[in-house]
Amino acid sequence: MSPPRSRALALACAALALVLTAAGCGSGSDGGRDGDSGKGGSRSGSPIGWKPCAAPTAAQGGGKAPGTGWECATLPVPLDYAKPDGETIGLALIRARATDTEHRIGSLVFNFGGPGGSGVATLPEFDKSYAGLRARYDLVSFDPRGVGESAGVRCLDDRELDASEKTDATPDDDAELTAALTQNKRYVDACGRRSGKVLPHVGTTDAARDLDRLRAALGDDKLNYFGISYGTELGGVYAHLFPKRVGRAVLDAVVDPDQDPVQGSLAQAKGFQLALTNYLKSCASGPGASNCPTQDSITALLKKLDANPLPTARKDRPLTQDQAANGIAAALYSQEAWKYLTAGLREATSKGTGTTLQLLADSLAGRAPDGRYSNLQAANRAISCADAQQRYTPDDVKSRLPQFRSASPVFGEPAAWALLQCTDWPVKGAWKSPDVRADGSAPIVVIGNTGDPATPYEGARTMTERLGKGVGIGVTYRGEGHGAYNSGNGCMTRLVNDYLLNGKVPKTGTTCS
Repeated sequence: MSPPRSRALALACAALALVLTAAGCGSGSDGGRDGDSGKGGSRSGSPIGWKPCAAPTAAQGGGKAPGTGWECATLPVPLDYAKPDGETIGLALIRARATDTEHRIGSLVFNFGGPGGSGVATLPEFDKSYAGLRARYDLVSFDPRGVGESAGVRCLDDRELDASEKTDATPDDDAELTAALTQNKRYVDACGRRSGKVLPHVGTTDAARDLDRLRAALGDDKLNYFGISYGTELGGVYAHLFPKRVGRAVLDAVVDPDQDPVQGSLAQAKGFQLALTNYLKSCASGPGASNCPTQDSITALLKKLDANPLPTARKDRPLTQDQAANGIAAALYSQEAWKYLTAGLREATSKGTGTTLQLLADSLAGRAPDGRYSNLQAANRAISCADAQQRYTPDDVKSRLPQFRSASPVFGEPAAWALLQCTDWPVKGAWKSPDVRADGSAPIVVIGNTGDPATPYEGARTMTERLGKGVGIGVTYRGEGHGAYNSGNGCMTRLVNDYLLNGKVPKTGTTCS
């Protein structure tokens, strides 16, 4: 889960503003390191041919063209790095040039996470957030391989994805389990049929090698990098493979590199439950407290929805239990969206309609208001399954359900059953957990947010330790939501900008609140 979904959430919130106004409501193994030989260590290929950007495609999430100041291009990279002179794929790129050319440092490359988020679509959405960094950096992002317009993985089409909503993803009996497994197999088979050629080559190690190709093509001796959410894992793997090519790097909203899928899913269930608890406390202590939901009212709503979905503005798409849980989770990515969660829960409990929660759920699913899906879901699954070796069975999930339910009565079961996503996947995973040791690397600033639901704070501590002494520089943000830099906290903005712009490495243990 990731900030690309924050982009989708922003689009959903724009739609929600109209809806709510009308309704009168108040949003492992990496195969070894490559040689460290500087700019020439990774072939740059042809010069990048920058040109004005078109609007993001449906696969990238749609939207308007970013306009003046943004340039787009395609960088050819090997499909299979074991055959570097063989077939290539194109990486979709976007760039905004530095405004202070006299003091330009170089390029700053962003990965916004997911995995599966389009950097081409996302970077312009955060233009104002990164304006200070753009003074001395060319801001650059890309669609990682398998994502968006970079040989994007295709599985089910829009109609099939809408139809899949009718399958209960948290089965309560054998019939529902059989239906869930059948739907999962249908999804996996579609991925293999429509994208079988790229599925073996969309893992994080390949993406890290793409990053080095991009660094070289941009003409930079070192990679200056800003990774968010899954982008922190990609950054850690890059630092492990190419430690001498790391420039100034920031990892924000950090994925725990030690956790296997069970541990990661369980940690997320706990993280979202903590965020939900914090939201409920905040709502109950603010204005309009009498209209605030409670933990009991939320669990009662979800139980009711299991058997009786609520009508929405779309008569053919009632709000299901799974969508409601996802809608609640979506709103917990940002404290700014808490008001939409309050409105959505109030709408569901008092008016018996689920439009708002469904719009929030759609933001997580990558579904635009026009019914088109980005390839976020497909890319997320393909990259996750290309990385992780673990494959789980229904019995594995059943045995762990009590633990997950204890972690969260709202998010526990969905997190547990999601462990089946790689069952029957046609490609073996690369590792049990990624190696991020980066001896010899320049310092990397690692930011953990104490209230982060999707990448709980403990992951930042682990990443700091695994990068190695003198490499990982741990920094804490005491706040809510996914990530820290884009929270608007002045202390965090100054700290990161001072490091990236002036090279001032913060002291390990520095805290912003």
